[in-house]
Amino acid sequence: MEYADMLLLRFGEFTLKGKNRSRFEKTVLRHVKEMIKPFPKVTLSKEFGRIYVQLNGEPAVELIDVLRNVFGIASISPVKVSLSDFDDILSVSQNVLRIAAPPAGTTFKVNVRRVWKGFSFGSIEMNKLISTPLLQSYPGLLVDVKSPQMELRIEIREGHTYIFCENIAGVGGFPLGTNGKAMLLLSGGIDSPVAGWSSMRRGLEVECVHFYSFPYTSELARQKVVDLTRVLSQYAGVIKLHLVPFTEVQTSFTGIGQDNLIITLMRRAMLKIATRLAEREGALALVTGESLGQVASQTLSSMNVIGRATPLPLLRPLVMMDKSEIVELSKTVGTYNLSILPYEDCCTLFVPKSPTTNPNLRIVDKIEATLPGYGALLDAAVAGTETVTITPYGDEKPSDVVQAQAGLQEEWF
Repeated sequence: MEYADMLLLRFGEFTLKGKNRSRFEKTVLRHVKEMIKPFPKVTLSKEFGRIYVQLNGEPAVELIDVLRNVFGIASISPVKVSLSDFDDILSVSQNVLRIAAPPAGTTFKVNVRRVWKGFSFGSIEMNKLISTPLLQSYPGLLVDVKSPQMELRIEIREGHTYIFCENIAGVGGFPLGTNGKAMLLLSGGIDSPVAGWSSMRRGLEVECVHFYSFPYTSELARQKVVDLTRVLSQYAGVIKLHLVPFTEVQTSFTGIGQDNLIITLMRRAMLKIATRLAEREGALALVTGESLGQVASQTLSSMNVIGRATPLPLLRPLVMMDKSEIVELSKTVGTYNLSILPYEDCCTLFVPKSPTTNPNLRIVDKIEATLPGYGALLDAAVAGTETVTITPYGDEKPSDVVQAQAGLQEEWF
C-alpha cells in the first residue's frame, strides 16, 4: 500500500442498469463522501464508471477498509501516479512491481491504455517498451497475455499517468437506498443483522427496530443491539435505530391460556408495531432474519400466520440459507462476536415448552380481537418508541443511558 497516491473505485453490477446509471453513480458518490469524513485531506473526482480518491497523505490501508464496505463498489485499486513521461512511467512501474513482489513463476502482463493521444508511443508499443525491462529485472515472471495472474495496468493521460496492479474486492451490490427503504426487525441474535446487511447490499436503505422488555431484559442486551447497529452503520454511514418498549405488550399474552401461541402472538405484535413505524418513516417493506424451519416460529405454517399481521411486503433475505451459511456471513459482516454475547432479548423470554409449529389464523385473530386493551397497548408502544441515530464513529446512546451517565458525572463532581 505504500506506493498508493490514490485509490481507484470501480462500480458494480448497477452499471448495467441503463437509464438509472447516472442516479446510481451519484448515490455511490454521496455514500463515499459520507464514509471518508474522518479523512479530511481526501479529495474525490468521478468519471464514467469510476471514482478517484486522492489520498493527499491519508492512510491508504484504513481508507480501503472503509471504502470496500460501500455498496455498489465492485473493486478498489491502489494507484501510483507518475508524470506522463516514458522514463518516469518506467521508474514508477518498476517500483510498483518491486513492492508487489510477485513470487517466481507468476504469470504477468503489461496493459497500457493511451488516453492522451499526444503521447509519443502507442499502447501496443508501450506494452513492449515497459514489459521488456520489467521482465529483465524479474526473470521469474512468466508472460501470459490472455489470463495472467498479475496485470500491470498503465493509463497514460495528459500531465499524469496512473499505474496499478492490484484489484481488491469490494462488497458490490446496488448503491444504498436506490431500491427504497425498509424497516429491519433487529434482535440481538446472529440472523437479523445479516438480513439487514443483505438488504442494504441490494440497494435498500434500512432503519432498525428493536423490541426490549425492561426489566426482563438487561441494559446490556439493549446496548448489544446499539453496537450491532453501529457495525451495520459502517456499511451505511448513518442508521436510525427505533427502540420499542415491549414489556406491556409481551406480558399481555401471559395468563390467557394460550401459552403455545405466545411466540406467534408476540411476532405478530412486532410486525404490527413495525408497520406503523414504517408508515411514519416512509418505509415500503419490513425485513426479518427468518430462515425456513430453523425454529418453531419459522415453519412455513407459522410464517404464513405471522406474516399476515402486516400489509407491507415482508422480506426474508435468509429464508433459504442454512445456519452455518448465516454464521459464516455474520463473521464476514463483522456482527458475529457481538451476536453471540449471552444477553437475552425479548424473543428468548416467556418461551413455552412446546410452541406451536402450526398455528391457526382464525384462533389467533380471535385472541387478538378479544384481548383487553390490545390496541391501546400497541399504540403506547409506538408512542413510547425512542429513535437514536447511529453513526460508525460516534458514541450515540439511548436517552435514559445519557441521562444516567450525566447524573453520575454530576454526583462525582
